[in-house]
Amino acid sequence: MQAKNEVIDISIPLSSKTVVYPGDPKVKVEVFKEWSETTSKLSEIAMGTHSGTHIDSPSHCLKDGKRIEDLPLDVFVGPARVLDFSMLEEKITKEDLINKNVKSGERILAKTRNSKEGFVTWRDNFAYLDGEAADYLAEVGIKLFGIDTWSVKQKGSKDNRAHTSLLSKDIPILETINLAEVKEGEYFLVCAPLKISGVEGAPTRALLIKF
Repeated sequence: MQAKNEVIDISIPLSSKTVVYPGDPKVKVEVFKEWSETTSKLSEIAMGTHSGTHIDSPSHCLKDGKRIEDLPLDVFVGPARVLDFSMLEEKITKEDLINKNVKSGERILAKTRNSKEGFVTWRDNFAYLDGEAADYLAEVGIKLFGIDTWSVKQKGSKDNRAHTSLLSKDIPILETINLAEVKEGEYFLVCAPLKISGVEGAPTRALLIKF
């Protein structure tokens, strides 16, 4: 009998307790109608477009960049490689990526110490992608970059290349993924963003499938 494929949910839960980037709208989940009031229950959700596990499109940082609806769906569905950088204290550098032999057309998901430290408490000192490393990924021509943190760039840094170098090449960024239980290796990724018109980012239910 053929072994069943393993499906790994790398999304973080969305609720009123979800930690968001400082200054972003908080997630609100409330009951709109109760069973006692109608024949069915209905909830109301309010949140920012970058809450929880989400996709950054080019228009997030580039005035004339593509919006979520402009990005081809096949970017978000296909083979991906998880790279383990959890031993790094501060950031992912160009040299770290060279050592992992990143290639053109790959979907790259970066596992850092952030996954182990979790997503229930905000931390200013989360691990991030260095600007020069982002330049390198854009030059190589990867298809998508994901990372297990609220933002791909260092908090408070004026160097925005972690965003702009990738997004200027129409390389979407998948942020706030939980890779704590995921080993380095090859997977099949599904992370299509919600089809919301006119926005620069959108939540996604990100899944890895191990064959």
